[in-house]
Amino acid sequence: MEINEIMQIIPHRPPFLLIDRVVEMVAGKRVVAIKNVTMNEPYFVGHFPQEPVMPGVLIIESMAQAGAVALLSMPEYVGKIAYFGAIDNAKFRRKVVPGDTLRLEVEFVKLKKSAGIGKAVAYVGDTKAAEAELTFLIG
Repeated sequence: MEINEIMQIIPHRPPFLLIDRVVEMVAGKRVVAIKNVTMNEPYFVGHFPQEPVMPGVLIIESMAQAGAVALLSMPEYVGKIAYFGAIDNAKFRRKVVPGDTLRLEVEFVKLKKSAGIGKAVAYVGDTKAAEAELTFLIG
């Protein structure tokens, strides 16, 4: 799934669309998405000028956007928005810098009528960069 298809599912737009493509998905169950981190990202101007590092909150947001694509691809959620309900057990394992490719994996462990919980992990290569448990609220 390429960027134009992604933008038909979630409302995010550049520069805040933080996934480039979806490479694997089972709606409502699991998703694998890619974010190519380039020096052109607007946040690198100030974070940090001498040592550009992708902000951890944006790594979490990238994982959440990937998860939102999987949830909002379910027929009952088409046209809805996925909001953050909670972020639990977030851990950052390595810096993410220009030139890195983030592989964002989200697996849903619980789904209710208007909420879901996903285990999210961001990798650079085979190295875990970040992880969190994300609660999504569907509205």
